[in-house]
Amino acid sequence: MEKKRILYISQEITPYLPESEMSEIGRYLPQGVQEQGREIRTFMPRYGCVNERRNQLHEVIRLSGMNLVINDADHPLIIKVASIQAARMQVYFIDNEDYFQRKAVLHDDDGKEFEDNDERAVFFARGVLETVIKLRWAPDIIHCHGWLTSLVPLYIKKYYYNDPLFKNTKLVYSVYNDDFKQTLDPKFNEKLLLEGITTDDVKMIEEPTFANVSKMAIDYSDAVIQGTETINADVKKYIKDNEKLFLDFQPKETYIDAYNAFYDKV
Repeated sequence: MEKKRILYISQEITPYLPESEMSEIGRYLPQGVQEQGREIRTFMPRYGCVNERRNQLHEVIRLSGMNLVINDADHPLIIKVASIQAARMQVYFIDNEDYFQRKAVLHDDDGKEFEDNDERAVFFARGVLETVIKLRWAPDIIHCHGWLTSLVPLYIKKYYYNDPLFKNTKLVYSVYNDDFKQTLDPKFNEKLLLEGITTDDVKMIEEPTFANVSKMAIDYSDAVIQGTETINADVKKYIKDNEKLFLDFQPKETYIDAYNAFYDKV
């Protein structure tokens, strides 16, 4: 049997960002699953607060240089990579001057969320998938962590579905208590319209609240995991009503084995 290939797309990974439940799962889950004999690739955004020198990031020229058009503007895609030696694991970073140079993650020092977070999510999702196509690495499962990854399921099911690389790919979406407070740009749904994606496909986010963005990700996923002990109540109810394949919250001691077994069900 071929090794199953799992692509991890994470909003946060430690040690590049401070420790949180999500960033720790982003760091230790891929390692644990790799140690159980699966092949992995891991991606996160190269936020401006990620220290390039200390973490020894370097640009991968052969993967960089593509332009992604978002809201009629061109945005160059830059790919960087770093290694976590102890884990024998590489992390790929999606970078772009307009979206990821600022020295913060999703909000400024005063807690104000960035007005272009919607476009940053678009750029991150498409940047990862375009890079995976360049790597010619066909994942069996894509596991998304954090709302910033919420567009990946839509793009796989509606935009990249013809690409042979993703023909048999299953989507797992982890929901965390990472709610944003301000509704995203009201034109968010329009910015998602690519060939194959209709206004009907993104109807769920006509009002782009955290709950609606999460619900759309769940709709296009094959399975859902509750990543933190508490999550948005509206989203939790939606998962229950949706009858998707679901894995409840798993404590630190058991989540790697539980997720690994869950992948086989998916």
